[in-house]
Amino acid sequence: MLAVVNRSSLSAVGVDAAERFQADAATLSMFAVVQLAVYGGMQLPVGLLLDRFGARPVMTVGMLLMAAGQLTMALSPSVGVAIVARMLLGAGDAAVFPGVLRLIATWFPAQRGPVMSQLTGLVGQAGQLLSLAPLAAFLHATSWQVAFGGIAGLCVLFAVLVFALIRNHPPEVAADVSVDTDTGAIRVVRSSVDTGVGIRAAWAHPGTRLAFWSHFTTMFSGTAFILLWGMPFLTAGEGLSLGTASLVTSVFVFAAMAFGPVMGALSQRIPHRRSRALVLPAVAAQAAVWLVVICWPGTAPLWLLIVLAIAMALGGPASMIAFDHARTHNPAHRLSTATGITNAGGFLAALITIFAIGVALDLQGAGTPATYDLDAFRIAFLAQFPLWLLGGAFIVIERRRTRIHIGMDPPRTPRARP
Repeated sequence: MLAVVNRSSLSAVGVDAAERFQADAATLSMFAVVQLAVYGGMQLPVGLLLDRFGARPVMTVGMLLMAAGQLTMALSPSVGVAIVARMLLGAGDAAVFPGVLRLIATWFPAQRGPVMSQLTGLVGQAGQLLSLAPLAAFLHATSWQVAFGGIAGLCVLFAVLVFALIRNHPPEVAADVSVDTDTGAIRVVRSSVDTGVGIRAAWAHPGTRLAFWSHFTTMFSGTAFILLWGMPFLTAGEGLSLGTASLVTSVFVFAAMAFGPVMGALSQRIPHRRSRALVLPAVAAQAAVWLVVICWPGTAPLWLLIVLAIAMALGGPASMIAFDHARTHNPAHRLSTATGITNAGGFLAALITIFAIGVALDLQGAGTPATYDLDAFRIAFLAQFPLWLLGGAFIVIERRRTRIHIGMDPPRTPRARP
């Protein structure tokens, strides 16, 4: 939860950040872009460190890095220092969730791993609720330094708690291993991503490419909205009060939490129709509702913005299906590699979207809180549609190739020339 609070701590105070640093939209978007880029880039080093040292020290250092990032953010006098702060946040955040997944693998029976991972994700989503209205209210009641310094203090407290309470593995075992209590099978837990041959082999399988494009296409809209551009759009664009805008973003979080178990159960029931029945409909729903919001004459009614939040909330659970693809179509020794490739797809799309929206606002002369404009936001959010079209096309292509590869569909025969 605390890692998610840190990750999304600018979501409700983006306008305040723009005013504090006198930043235009493209510069403001760099805060989120740099943070996500570091988060994604740290996945391989974190995996290697987890294999070497286990979850306890890695998560402790991650908490301390986030504390340093938030303290730097609290005291930063310029945009450059603030960007360094977001880099520290991204590096620290990258250590937490992989560390938690490793603890699940070492402390719980292997067959309970998927359920525990889903529960961990659901609890973590509550951090987005804390980073919306409560953080904004705390900042406005105190000051920038107190609000972000307070989060830094929480990170230090949790670093102490993590180091004091967490152990890498149960005391009865001597190493980080996962045990299947049904079969008695024991395997060493490994987190690192293979390099070289492993990456090429994973990408060569169309199932991995299907996973990449599924993750790429489903999650970027909600990520860009909740991490940075949602609150400025709702308040400065649509004219909602901070409380009402927080209601809309809270609906997004609650809907994503509700859709997760349902999407997971459906994915398990229809493993060969997941792309057509779940992934592509989720993408289509997001694009369709966004098109209605963008084309709506005047400000959109509250009910439509709530529908938009629900539609975007489909993207997170649908993106998890991508990891089902990666797991299904890759052998165990290549799973970490395929998972890393898949994860990169979503982060790449989110980076492009966040930055593209910022640049589009600047090009329209609406890049600061004083010049934010509803029509400019509408045009800027059109940047999402090329990514949906690109990703949707590749999902269809790679799904067909995957089905041919595993023998479910016959290969296409070349047309005979007359």
